[in-house]
Amino acid sequence: MTPPNGKNISEDGYIVEYIVIGNSVKATAFDPVTLKEVSVIGARELPRQQLGKLAVKKLIYMLRKNNAGQH
Repeated sequence: MTPPNGKNISEDGYIVEYIVIGNSVKATAFDPVTLKEVSVIGARELPRQQLGKLAVKKLIYMLRKNNAGQH
């Protein structure tokens, strides 16, 4: 369940913030270790948990992509 301030911590330890923008919701996933963040936007009717999981998946993808490029 999302607290009233629109933020929660995912099972993976990432911080997810939700912001309602008109008929859309912006979900931002933040990694407190690397300080990287990514966002996704979806319909307001979609479950926030679904948007949050998508944002975390995108963040993990970006973190892996950045790590692969450093080798």
